[in-house]
Amino acid sequence: MTLLNLTRAAAPARLEARFLILSGLVVLLLLLPVLQVLSDGHNYVLHVLMVIFMYVALASGWNIIGGYAGYTSLGHPVFFALGAYFSGVLLVYKGWSPFWTAPLAGLLATIFGFAFGLITLRTRGPAFVISTIALLLLARLVLDNWEWVGGSNGLSLPMIGWPYRFYKIPFYYGMLLTALAAVWVSYRIRHSKLGLFLRAIAMDEIKAEVAGIDTRMCKVIAFAISAFFAGVCGALWGYHQTYLRPTIFLTIGAAADLVLINLVGGRGTVAGPVLGAALRVGLDELVVNQIGSTELNITVTGILMILIVLFFPGGIIGALRERGRLPRLLDWD
Repeated sequence: MTLLNLTRAAAPARLEARFLILSGLVVLLLLLPVLQVLSDGHNYVLHVLMVIFMYVALASGWNIIGGYAGYTSLGHPVFFALGAYFSGVLLVYKGWSPFWTAPLAGLLATIFGFAFGLITLRTRGPAFVISTIALLLLARLVLDNWEWVGGSNGLSLPMIGWPYRFYKIPFYYGMLLTALAAVWVSYRIRHSKLGLFLRAIAMDEIKAEVAGIDTRMCKVIAFAISAFFAGVCGALWGYHQTYLRPTIFLTIGAAADLVLINLVGGRGTVAGPVLGAALRVGLDELVVNQIGSTELNITVTGILMILIVLFFPGGIIGALRERGRLPRLLDWD
């Protein structure tokens, strides 16, 4: 048997091993809440993982438009807030649980993202970034002055009727399933014709148009899909917080977080947002445990993240791949 044949035979085995490891990790995460059911004291672990899952879903969704297509959006907190307020209002006025309305919140965010994309994705580069900032500021202005949803004072939500010992579990599962769905969709798009078109747009949009690609519609579809996961996460996170206020969701800092997570992990890669989200939340928790939850905590976490971006301009995934040291477990592209 030639060396080429041996290499071809080994490839499926490597893929199968990676699939088994990742499947085992997913099963482990699915079973983790059992520890909290059997013995109290694991709420903190569930909370940290829940936040990581949320950022994985948000960053993986953002990566579809911001990474694959290369269009930096600072307006995704709007979809996050839209999902939170949509499900929150239905809970307050109709009694409908956000666990059931979260997919509807994602669908509403998708429709809104599609409509907004049709208008703004005629522009390119800085003009698009400015339009997404304008969207964020406009949404903040509307919610601050809309008394039916609480205005600037916010809207209180009833707590889930579970004992505190089990309070985190449904939110943990909700965020985990959303994160898995976001990563799976990101992977499928990356390996689809749409993903190929988006990467062509990121490299040279004019040449992509000359090649016959409907660049505008590809961007609009990517933008709409990315909005879906922000809407679902917003519905679940708002219910978890039991309080909705524009200042919680609609900030430039929240938008910058998604960009930074992707830059740290590896913008335009499938595993990058996952690694970036884990590092972002992990570093934040580490700093909080060491110096407490203060403004200094935010500063230190930000400096650490920026240093990672400076030393790994292509993100950690990109840097490891460039050096030929990327573990096969993280090579999903």
